[in-house]
Amino acid sequence: MASNLSDYKTEVHNDWCPGCGDFGIVSAIQMALAEMAIPRHKAAIFSGVGCSGKTSHYVNVYGIHTLHGRVLPFAQGAKLANPEMTVVAAGGDGDGLGIGAGHFVAAGRRNVDMTYLIFNNAVYGLTKGQASPTLKLGLKTKSLPEPNVNQSVNPIALAIASGFTFVARGYAYDVRQLKDLIIAAVKHKGLSFLDVLQPCPTYNDINTRDWFAGMDHLDEVTKKPRPRIYKLEDAGYDPIVHIDSPDEENEKLTQALIKSNEWDDKIPTGIFYKNEIIAPYDERIADRIPNYVENPPAYQVISSNGKSITDISKVLDSLKV
Repeated sequence: MASNLSDYKTEVHNDWCPGCGDFGIVSAIQMALAEMAIPRHKAAIFSGVGCSGKTSHYVNVYGIHTLHGRVLPFAQGAKLANPEMTVVAAGGDGDGLGIGAGHFVAAGRRNVDMTYLIFNNAVYGLTKGQASPTLKLGLKTKSLPEPNVNQSVNPIALAIASGFTFVARGYAYDVRQLKDLIIAAVKHKGLSFLDVLQPCPTYNDINTRDWFAGMDHLDEVTKKPRPRIYKLEDAGYDPIVHIDSPDEENEKLTQALIKSNEWDDKIPTGIFYKNEIIAPYDERIADRIPNYVENPPAYQVISSNGKSITDISKVLDSLKV
């Protein structure tokens, strides 16, 4: 049964620019948490630095505003300390694929059971619109003195290559589909990545809401706009690895990589890849520490009456030379 949506909203003043796609993303997160009826004390939003960093202020669950590019280490640590928590990390394309790119790749190797959303607008919106890692080569947005000189990062392909077991893309102005994708990501047993295309009305004057809607892309016959966004599920696309087989996995990985390269005239949204056969990190830890799930770090008593009761003598002994 869904909870009251208003329970997941805060009274913090939202100072994003009018028309920003971030509004739709935060609404989708709130709607997803409400529909899943996740208790607010059992959910945490971690955010990095940038416009998207304010997400943790606007969702009424535990909120942790972390450092630039470091949202994934914080979020993974919390999830491993308390596996019962629903953990969602949020950051921008610069935060996650620029300074945080190393953490992005390393996270894929672990497959911690949590969700990571990147707010992808191809610019550094908080610092006056510099080119982010996802801006295409040769494009010149309004604040750039010259066209972008760097090749762009493909977030979907990078997530697949890094080992994320759930990889999807949403669109900030399709809030209902985005809400459904967030629910699917949270329910997935493993590390989920959601690339969210998010127009920046202030600095990205190329990939605008009208551009995604195809206002400059008219049908030759009807003369009506041809939207660039389309849904993978409407095309009969199956992203799921159904059996434990290298051939099956390679087939799904290959089709996801091919789809991830579609852009310009056709931009797919939806789930690109889903694999729940690969064991999440908590199961790997439990194989070594049998009581990990029943007695995770967050529930362990480490002090009493202000005094430590933790015995670290074995650790100290191991460090002796």
